[in-house]
This record gives sequence, structure tokens and C-alpha cells, in this order.
Amino acid sequence: MQMNQGKKVSSFILCMVLIVAMALSTVGCNGSKDSGAASGDAGAQAGAEVQREGGELGEGSKEFALTVTDKDGNETQFEIHTDKETVGEALQELNLIDGEEGEYGLFVKTVNGITADYDADGVYWAFYVNGEYAASGVDVTQITEGDSYALKVE
Repeated sequence: MQMNQGKKVSSFILCMVLIVAMALSTVGCNGSKDSGAASGDAGAQAGAEVQREGGELGEGSKEFALTVTDKDGNETQFEIHTDKETVGEALQELNLIDGEEGEYGLFVKTVNGITADYDADGVYWAFYVNGEYAASGVDVTQITEGDSYALKVE
């Protein structure tokens, strides 16, 4: 009888240990890729999932407004500060955009941690200056005081 109760206690303890181990592994594997990017660190990895709330980013004498619109129409507003010459340089420095160099310049694939893959989904990041579809790419568009810029999934 004493032996049977000892087995029950051992089984109960083993079950509790397994439950705690599973809970800890689940919490440890929540899929978060936060490497400081959410706080605006310039050292964040390009292409990492960034989930920023918007706000002021960067340092420098030039500033401009940037609106990022995802495929669901959700907008995130940024005020960018930089000493870079082009919009693309400023956004790459802050790890807000990532892409591939192509025949026509930088083909932006990821903005604020959101990837638009034309080959897979038929959507891409469109670049706008003052509400108008841009005539040049983000990587060659000079920062102009008072202009606002936007990147939208289309």
C-alpha cells in the first residue's frame, strides 16, 4: 500500500515538472524577433519583424514625415530625423526599409518589418511624395524640407 502511494506521488511530481517545462518552452518560443528594433535602435537587423508604434526616429538636421500603410490599410506615422541626402538612405540607416538592388535601383520589399512579395502575393511597396505616386525611386529621391513621404502596400 505504501509503495503504491509513493508511485502516485512520483507520477504527480513528474507530471508537474513536465507541465512547467512545456509552459517555459512555449513562452520561450513565442516567435518574437525583437532585437532592439522596437525601440528604434539603428543596430537592428534589416528585415527583422519590427512592430513599431511610429513616432520620432533618428538624429540629424533634416526631418520629414513618413507614413507606412500596410495591406489592411493600417497607417503608422513617423517623423524621421537624419543627415542623409536621400529618403532611401535615411530609411535604410534606421532599418525601416530593406530590399534588393535591381536594374532600376532599390526594390523595396520590407518596410517596418512588413514584407510585400510581388512574386508570391502580387503586392508591392509603392512610394509616394506629397500624396502623389513618386516619379523616382526611394533610393534616389532627395529629401526636401516640407515634403511628406509614404510607402503603401498595393
